[in-house]
Amino acid sequence: MTDESTPDAGRDFIREIVAADLASGKHKSVVTRFPPEPNGYLHLGHAKSICLNFGIAEEFGGRCHLRFDDTNPAKEEQEFIDAIQRDVRWLGFDWGEHLHFASDYFEQLYAWAQDLIRAGKAYVDDQSPDEIRLTRGTLTEAGQNSPFRDRSVEENLDLFARMRAGEFPNGTRVLRAKIDMGSGNINLRDPVLYRILHAHHPRTGTAWNIYPSYDFAHGQSDSIEHITHSICTLEFEDHRPLYDWFLDNLPVPSHPRQYEFARLNMTYTLLSKRVLTELVREGHVTGWDDPRMPTLAGLQRRGVPAQGLRDFVRRIGVAKANSTVDIGMFDFTIREVLNKSAPRRMAVLRPLKVVIENYPEGQVEELEAVNHPDDPAQGTRKIAFGRELYIEQDDFMEEPPKKFFRLAPGREVRLRYAYFITCREVIKNAAGEVVELRCTYDPATRGGNAPDGRKVKATIHWVSAAHALPAEVRLYDNLFATPQPEPGNFAAQLNPNSLETLTDCKVEPAFRTDAADGAVQFERQGYFVRDRDSTSERLVFNRTVGLRDSYAKVAAAG
Repeated sequence: MTDESTPDAGRDFIREIVAADLASGKHKSVVTRFPPEPNGYLHLGHAKSICLNFGIAEEFGGRCHLRFDDTNPAKEEQEFIDAIQRDVRWLGFDWGEHLHFASDYFEQLYAWAQDLIRAGKAYVDDQSPDEIRLTRGTLTEAGQNSPFRDRSVEENLDLFARMRAGEFPNGTRVLRAKIDMGSGNINLRDPVLYRILHAHHPRTGTAWNIYPSYDFAHGQSDSIEHITHSICTLEFEDHRPLYDWFLDNLPVPSHPRQYEFARLNMTYTLLSKRVLTELVREGHVTGWDDPRMPTLAGLQRRGVPAQGLRDFVRRIGVAKANSTVDIGMFDFTIREVLNKSAPRRMAVLRPLKVVIENYPEGQVEELEAVNHPDDPAQGTRKIAFGRELYIEQDDFMEEPPKKFFRLAPGREVRLRYAYFITCREVIKNAAGEVVELRCTYDPATRGGNAPDGRKVKATIHWVSAAHALPAEVRLYDNLFATPQPEPGNFAAQLNPNSLETLTDCKVEPAFRTDAADGAVQFERQGYFVRDRDSTSERLVFNRTVGLRDSYAKVAAAG
């Protein structure tokens, strides 16, 4: 059982409704569903829905179905079906035997469409899509009846059957519900139930030449599966009267109730499947699992733990009104999880060579380092120390300002787990760039403490030059440069600095035996995970999140 289902997960308005329905006997058990369309990869917004639907089912002892609303084969692929199942499992949930597809119900949906025709509540319309759009009206003007609205039942049944048989080209005819072209809710103005689409379906192949609309298939699929609480985001609130109209006018086995909650919006992020698809197709990212993408596959590749994602969803809660979450809260939550579990390692991302002149040439000693300062159970490891080391370029300044306490000419600092060293000489290349430091060490300070009690103001990390492993490190930043990106012109709002690749990094040799998929903290740098591009000759790491935690300060102040 996942942590989302634990009692301290808290109650929200949907959980209160479910609890009341069970207490009153309206439902004997709760049945929810997560119903993605398989036309792309899941993103952060889907994670909120997954945790809500599966979490409620677990909390109240019910079940949650995974159902693919696969009604548009022109945009659907088996790749997306497989990826969605992987992502739901990665997030920590399982549907058991309840894997369903809207395409499982195509024959039943077709039969119900015929029922509507026989009842005089549906008709075949020969208008083009543009004509239908123009005659639908506006928010202030009623729509116009189609000239084909009063066709006979017999003619409609015949045309609908011929549509199914594949006699007509795409776009030439549709089946529409006959509701009310003057309704104040545009969704009730004779919505399209079926359209002609000669396309290969991932599951049914070419068996069908017509496909139901999402609105027509969705509620009836819920009914067939005896869903008790059909939970969706707020943009479907205006669709609820149509959802209910279908269920009220068809001989369905049950009548689910639809409830809407606020979708997830986050700063510096666009959670639009259309935008994410275009980012992939236009080459702005390397694929659906690019670590800059807010897809679950991208977040997983970046090293975001499923536990952190579940914690984030629980932290933002379930509300009725839309709002935007600060991306800093997301980073804070992920950092909070990783801080408790990730072992510590030393890695130098921008190396500067250090030669300790009074350390014996050829000598190597092993020093002991803790794997996690707050978790003794993770134990310790041995790290090699020798005459030549690498430190971070940023840990040295030739002419330091007043508040810079790290290494500088004549200044002493502590090497973590090792010794005090003092910079004696700075070596530069022909361009005047610092390429090497000549230092001395104090043998009496082994382990990082001086017996005479003297103090230093800085401790820096390092790796042994002779033992370090080569690595590439990818530093990721927000994909968008603006806090509130607009989907209309998203390409112009992309952050040109969303990825920095460092190719000359050095990491300690413990990575040879570390778990290939485990998160680690590079001391003083951030949290990282090994990328799938790693090889036995060269490690590749993705930064999950940095150590800096500005959100915690904001939260404390607010």
